[in-house]
Amino acid sequence: MNAQPDATTRRATESRGLQYTDTVAHRVAQALARHGVECLFGQSLPSMVHLAGREHGIRQVAYRQENTGGYMADAYARLSGKVGIVTAQNGPAAALLVAPLMEALKVSVPLIALVQDVNRDQTDRNAFQEIDHESMFRPCSKWVRRVTEASRIDDYVDMAFTAATSGRPGPAVLLLPADLLTSPAAAQPAAPRSASLGRYPLDRAMPSHASLDEAAALIAQAQRPVVVAGGGVHLSGATAELAALQALASLPVATTVMGKGAVDETHPLSLGVVSYFTGKNGSARFLKPLVAEADVVLLVGNRTNQNGTDSWKLYPAGARFIHIDIEPTEIGRNYEALRLVGDAKLTLAALADRLKAADLSQRQKARAGLEATIANGRRQHQEEVAALVNSNASPMRPERIMRELDQRLTAESVVVADASYSSIWIANGLRSRQAGMRFITPRGLAGLGWGFPMALGARVARPDAPVFCVVGDGGFAHAWAELETAVRMKLKVVLVVLNNGILGYQKHAENIKFGAYTDACQFVPVDHAAIARAVGARGVRVEQAQALGAALDEAMAAEGTTLIDVVTDPDAFPPVTWYEAV
Repeated sequence: MNAQPDATTRRATESRGLQYTDTVAHRVAQALARHGVECLFGQSLPSMVHLAGREHGIRQVAYRQENTGGYMADAYARLSGKVGIVTAQNGPAAALLVAPLMEALKVSVPLIALVQDVNRDQTDRNAFQEIDHESMFRPCSKWVRRVTEASRIDDYVDMAFTAATSGRPGPAVLLLPADLLTSPAAAQPAAPRSASLGRYPLDRAMPSHASLDEAAALIAQAQRPVVVAGGGVHLSGATAELAALQALASLPVATTVMGKGAVDETHPLSLGVVSYFTGKNGSARFLKPLVAEADVVLLVGNRTNQNGTDSWKLYPAGARFIHIDIEPTEIGRNYEALRLVGDAKLTLAALADRLKAADLSQRQKARAGLEATIANGRRQHQEEVAALVNSNASPMRPERIMRELDQRLTAESVVVADASYSSIWIANGLRSRQAGMRFITPRGLAGLGWGFPMALGARVARPDAPVFCVVGDGGFAHAWAELETAVRMKLKVVLVVLNNGILGYQKHAENIKFGAYTDACQFVPVDHAAIARAVGARGVRVEQAQALGAALDEAMAAEGTTLIDVVTDPDAFPPVTWYEAV
């Protein structure tokens, strides 16, 4: 006869329902709900916040690796227009938030990290996993505070949301001592807080009328203007305004990688992504002179960073620059410009209003010739890559893989890619069908392994949209465990693994720079499809180009996540400009 479990065993193994009511954790959950929070990306602690959140309809989206929750929350925020909330335990889990928070800080994505800290009376006593969280998080966040008083919970939660969503969006960190969370909630004040601050931008600012007038005159009189749109266009929700300006003033529009999707790339005045991959086979290779020879360059939500400007060599030195950005210090950082400090959506609309009253006859006369130049550049590119996109070679060419994927995209599709080559392949080989279509890539710190967790966060934000994810086998090895997350959380993603058996960017770059590559670059063969099947996802291995289309179709029709392990040519590399310059 089996012995009956003792009281301790029963308490540990049998759920008895939450034993706490009306605690500080409940007040935190109540405040989150007031700000429109519907989900928390969290693995474990602060458990009380997750458990109390259930009572307010807040879903816990769990994960396996402690660093991936931040990337899930990041993509969720980019697509939902709401603040992404990630939770973490003090110590190692908190330390693993540094990279995702720095990514969010660099690319202006609003996140809030709720981090459980040690009990208040254990501070500076070498408590278990105690570290100086405030010092650790300060360089990677806009705002970090530790709450110690139950009566201040609503104040500090609101400050965190304000910090994350106002001005240039970014991450905020709220440290919650463990004993505080189980303490009784303070009495509600006579006039409790009621504002909802969970969407961004929180406050939309406008440049001065004089600056707008000057910018409109520069654009109307320009001989060879060009617009280069960055990720700030998406963050501001300004894609419709950018499209309207493009049409009104007959402006050619290019984007950065993060700005991809800001305009319809099938539009006759769209140049696609101009960046550090405009070498041979680059989609914008033959359109690059429209940027390099421009006399007026309008930058919108564009950090003018190294990759986006091809190491600051892409933009013309003699051009006049107009820069729209919510962050004053970004304007003039690398290119002296007419300063339009403000929200991109409002500023583009105000600029269009002024251009409607301007003489745009010069722009209108130039349109036909400009469209012909762009059409010819696209045609030259198609001819250059025809053999690659139609190749039946095995292992497969990435260009052919992108062609098969591109044929299945719609304007509602969301495409996510890992850093390194994967981001370049999708930016170069896929087309935005309409202004506002989303392509999610980690371009702040651009860490490997972030693509698949971001795809899961994207799926949470857009549960009805087709979500595709493209990763290399090197980066995907950082995030294999999240396949189980996709199954458990019922998050469907069509995951394409470019399995070339190498760290492609590293190997090719080292060969070009040094004449040899390091030992880290070459892998043993890995059956990624088998890994997927081992956790209950669908796994398919594709070795022939003719089989990829059917595999994609079946993955799109399936109920859950499908991993398509595509055996890819290890000698294929994207059109990285500096490869040709060395």
